[in-house]
Amino acid sequence: MPKDRLEAFSDGVFAIAITLLVLELDVPHPAHGSLAHALAEQWPAYAAYVVSFLTIGIIWINHHAVMANLVAVDRTVLLLNLALLGWVSLIPWPTQLTAEYMRTGGADERTAALVYAGVMAAMGVTFGALWRYATNGRRLVVDSLTDAAIQRSSIRFRIGGPVYVAAMLVALVSAPASLAIIGGLAIYYLLPAGGAIAHPAER
Repeated sequence: MPKDRLEAFSDGVFAIAITLLVLELDVPHPAHGSLAHALAEQWPAYAAYVVSFLTIGIIWINHHAVMANLVAVDRTVLLLNLALLGWVSLIPWPTQLTAEYMRTGGADERTAALVYAGVMAAMGVTFGALWRYATNGRRLVVDSLTDAAIQRSSIRFRIGGPVYVAAMLVALVSAPASLAIIGGLAIYYLLPAGGAIAHPAER
């Protein structure tokens, strides 16, 4: 099956999800305090936005690289990709949840951060499953993708799972720290020396 329709559909979902994030940034209502103070009080919304924007953007970059490394897709890839997009499209919701409850603190703040980390973990597991299925036995990959490169990327995909679990555990203690871990993992998957998937043109 050609990849064109899968990539076009996926790009649309990524674009919508990343755009929805900005809609959760509120404009403060005029009040007795200054605008600068009101904006500063919304720092959790800005932090959640930045982490989610980075995550979705980096997922999109690596998704593009994965698709470029495949010669074709089959029904299982379509289903796994659909599951991945399901989690990606959900990210704006826990982003808003985290932004809202990090302003109030307490148990609700930690619960929101736990939900956020859980959604990210599910997204990471699904993306890893897509990669493992497509590369298993060189089922769908291009000839230029070496076995060593497949193994390196597979190991790097597995790193994300434990880190997301750690972020979930940390969320039970500190929501900002959990958010920082997820943001750091996003940057790791952006770096060529880290977890980024190499595009065929880069080899």
